[in-house]
Amino acid sequence: MGFDVSILGFGDNVVDRYEHLGVMYPGGNAVNVAVYGRRLGAARSAYMGIFGTDDAAEHVIGSLVDEGVELVRCRQELGENGASSVTVEAGERVFLGSNQGGIRGRSRYVLDRFALEYVRGFDVLHTGSYCFTERELPLVRAAGVPVSFDFSEDSVDAYVEDVAPFVDFAFYSAEDEASDEMVGERLRWLCSLGPGIAVVTRGERGSVAFDGDRFFEQPIKPATTVRDTMGAGDSFIASFLLGYLDACKRGEARDEAIARALDGAAAFAAEVCGIEGAWGHPKRFA
Repeated sequence: MGFDVSILGFGDNVVDRYEHLGVMYPGGNAVNVAVYGRRLGAARSAYMGIFGTDDAAEHVIGSLVDEGVELVRCRQELGENGASSVTVEAGERVFLGSNQGGIRGRSRYVLDRFALEYVRGFDVLHTGSYCFTERELPLVRAAGVPVSFDFSEDSVDAYVEDVAPFVDFAFYSAEDEASDEMVGERLRWLCSLGPGIAVVTRGERGSVAFDGDRFFEQPIKPATTVRDTMGAGDSFIASFLLGYLDACKRGEARDEAIARALDGAAAFAAEVCGIEGAWGHPKRFA
């Protein structure tokens, strides 16, 4: 498997501390998408962001190096790395709290002319609502690089209205019980703000995409083994972006490209549910 697409994750990196196990795993929305891009066979996969200087930071950095993710535009700053505390109940993750990004939440990554030149080398940049990157999105858009953005469930409408005009691919998670009407209204609203494609994932009920003209429904794929759902959403995003953009490069019709990308994303997300943590690399912590 391989995709003629270069993908850049920009923003958050954390360790997910599984308190019930005393084990931490590397993660973070932007980092996860970069790692999954690499595993899926992207032509180039990179992460750009700020690490701390503690053991957690070193574990994330070392794990990314092991995965072959490009890190040349990252920085380390004195302080604690981003970290969240989680537990797992019946295979589902339950967040217990976080340190609000650690040093990354207090020292923002500003895109200067040199960083922007680096960004221009990618087919798509992915970031999200926990990445502290909102102020940089107009610069990325001006540089001509498509932006993928993962809106969190707690993103208020005013926040979405501020960010969405600078987004090309919008992703949003909804509750399983969200009605079809509610999902349709949300997708139409998202696309009206600027994104060319918006996707809502609904857990066991699968996903729905909207491209401004028509809706595409995708049921979930059965997972052979469910160990942890930590990386399901981010793996879905990475696979969709690679599949869709690769198909577009090959001249595939837009409708077919979206449908095929959704199907591949559902399959990859099911596969990732069999991995402990977002993408493995466990380490014990005191």
